[in-house]
Formats: sequence, C-alpha cells, structure tokens
Amino acid sequence: MNTIRQETLKQVAAAHRANLQKNLQHRLEVARSKGDEKLIRMLEAEASYLS
Repeated sequence: MNTIRQETLKQVAAAHRANLQKNLQHRLEVARSKGDEKLIRMLEAEASYLS
C-alpha cells in the first residue's frame, strides 16, 4: 500500500511540475509578444530555477 502511495505522489509531483512549466511558457510567450523585457528576464530566471 505504501508503494502505491509513493508512486501516486511521484505522479502528482510530475504533473504539477509539467503544469508549472506549461504555465511559465505561456507567460513567456505573452511577455515576448508585448515586448516586456523586464518580465521576460524575470520569467527566464524562473525557468532556469525550475529546470
């Protein structure tokens, strides 16, 4: 039972990380389309933190 719980937690963590990266990518695309250089730099720093 504990093994199933651990595997579920790993899957949830992976899904959460994937969602964070997808959301960050979208935010970067929007910032780039608006030409917001300050926000782009901040989001790129966040991306490097997540990777």
